[in-house]
Amino acid sequence: MEKREIRKRLFDQIKNGQHVIGVAAGSGLTGKYAQKGGADFLLSLTSGRFRQMGVSSSAGYLPIANSNENVMDFAVKELLPLSHKIPVIFGLMANDPTIDLKNYISVLKQKGFSGINNFPTVGLIDGKFREALEEQDISYAKEVEAISIANSLGLFTVAFVFNEEQAVQMVEAGADVICVHFGFTKGGMLGPKHVRSLQSAKALAVDIFEKSEKINPEIIKMIYGGPVTKPADVQFMYNGTDIHGYIGGSVFERIPSEQTILQVTKSFKQTDEVQYEQFAQFMKDGFTTKQDYIDFIKKYIRLHYAENITLQELAEYLGLSRSYVSILFKTEVGISFRDYLIDYRMNLAIDILKNKNLPLTTVAEMVGYPDYAQFSKLFKKKMGISPKEYVKRNKTTKM
Repeated sequence: MEKREIRKRLFDQIKNGQHVIGVAAGSGLTGKYAQKGGADFLLSLTSGRFRQMGVSSSAGYLPIANSNENVMDFAVKELLPLSHKIPVIFGLMANDPTIDLKNYISVLKQKGFSGINNFPTVGLIDGKFREALEEQDISYAKEVEAISIANSLGLFTVAFVFNEEQAVQMVEAGADVICVHFGFTKGGMLGPKHVRSLQSAKALAVDIFEKSEKINPEIIKMIYGGPVTKPADVQFMYNGTDIHGYIGGSVFERIPSEQTILQVTKSFKQTDEVQYEQFAQFMKDGFTTKQDYIDFIKKYIRLHYAENITLQELAEYLGLSRSYVSILFKTEVGISFRDYLIDYRMNLAIDILKNKNLPLTTVAEMVGYPDYAQFSKLFKKKMGISPKEYVKRNKTTKM
């Protein structure tokens, strides 16, 4: 896919108020369904391949495989043949001493890759190891050079940056996308335990993009990794900014795979619960039992809690009357749909307040209450104290 066509597609979406989504895929399976789900481009990264092996993304930084050979092998066999409608971007280890950078990037173009991305990146390394690498001319500057070469060859370029200085270098090199990388994605079994907060990530992104736009007002602005793991997190990053989109790796393939495989395996182990049979029936034939409808409603709430959810909307989606769904839910669950939704949102808000230092109005929006007064009233009804008082007591307890 030509660079001009890719840029036109993405800018058309942005003009129409839609966000751009990139998926770092480590297998043809991920690539296939990410494309069906509406992904705008795929990144073929060595860490993605390691994720498919059940290993942390950080394995892409260990000397256990040649990064470029690894990516070339699976991307040519699994991603390029399946991705006829969206571009595939090659995660290039620009500091590979065994390649001539310009010749190698030319080969990538001939193979059918639409562009490159600077991964693995020296930007994720710091301290004495970073100093030692740079002494040997293994540096971020080499990644900037790769983006510049790819740009001159007419390839689409996605640049991971970690600070304002790097962003300026990448914009001047001709990068089409500046993507602020917040570090490896948290969550799941293999994710890092310590990441920056959403609030600090947002502040960093805003500063970087402001600097980038001064050089190129048409730069595409995206974010990746770190604390941004759920649709609500992404929405928080979008609110009040002009960020154009999100790139995800673990959130699209590692974390969902961990959860699904774990639950399905448990279902086979505990056959008396017939969890797998229900799941399989759900996927193949639709809803056949009352529990199927309840499971769907609960799953819908988990995915859309930050949005305006109504029982009428769900009933129409299921092809049932609102009154029937209302009675069915209360009979099967023990509480009304409204009370269940409020409890789910309040419990999520409590978890956020315990672990993140965010403005209360922001927390309210994140869990589906743009009207803070309504959020505060419901919170106080559940907890007996206001959100403000809860935060104050929680801080005192930690001290």
